[in-house]
Amino acid sequence: MYTLGLVRASERAYRTLRQEIIEGQLPPGSILGEVEQSARLGLSRTPLREAIGRLVSEGLAAPSSGRGTVVTEVSLDEADDLFDLRTVLEGLAARRAAVHADPEVFAQLAAHFESAVEPLRRGEDPESYYELTTELDAAVDAACANAYLAQHLRSLRVHLARLRRFSRNDPARLAASATEHASIARALADRNPELAAATTTLHLHHALAHLQSHQPIGTQTHQAHQNRQTGPAEPAGTTPDHPTSTLERTP
Repeated sequence: MYTLGLVRASERAYRTLRQEIIEGQLPPGSILGEVEQSARLGLSRTPLREAIGRLVSEGLAAPSSGRGTVVTEVSLDEADDLFDLRTVLEGLAARRAAVHADPEVFAQLAAHFESAVEPLRRGEDPESYYELTTELDAAVDAACANAYLAQHLRSLRVHLARLRRFSRNDPARLAASATEHASIARALADRNPELAAATTTLHLHHALAHLQSHQPIGTQTHQAHQNRQTGPAEPAGTTPDHPTSTLERTP
């Protein structure tokens, strides 16, 4: 019973810290102090230590000499490398998923994306659209029938999600993105591997271009340099709360 409770506490801490890092509530350079975080999250230091270990293994945190474990830096300089890898993996997953796809599942997703286009163009809340993209990712991961590929994609999406908060929600781009996702889902429903890969690649090209066009080059890198010049940061959770906002995804 103790072990089960420990696992649950560790998982809860991991999910909470992971989400806060992705959404920017724990920005790069934040110290994940065991004492402060265990008190903030209401758990003992053992499950917290396990949670932080998982974050380190994912590259979301890293040991820092004299500072303990800190949230890793993230920069748009990494976008090209991440999207290069994502294009290869997502294209492969799309091809494989098209072979094994349940046409009904992807046809329904395509219809939902098509229905989302006009509301997004009008500037309505995109949260339900973002949920659709998560559903499509999960459906592709399941249909690609390759657990190793799906695992690498999930890990990659974590780092991409940290970049997404740099972009702005542009109604025109969101509407275009929904149309692109509908095309991907239609290709999967039709079990057309080459078209599924091609539409996926085109969407990722547009997503990267949008991300890069909404952030001055070097802004995040400059901020990281400033953080290093000002010395050790305060432990995460001891500074004033960061405003909570919906994670801005790259459309």
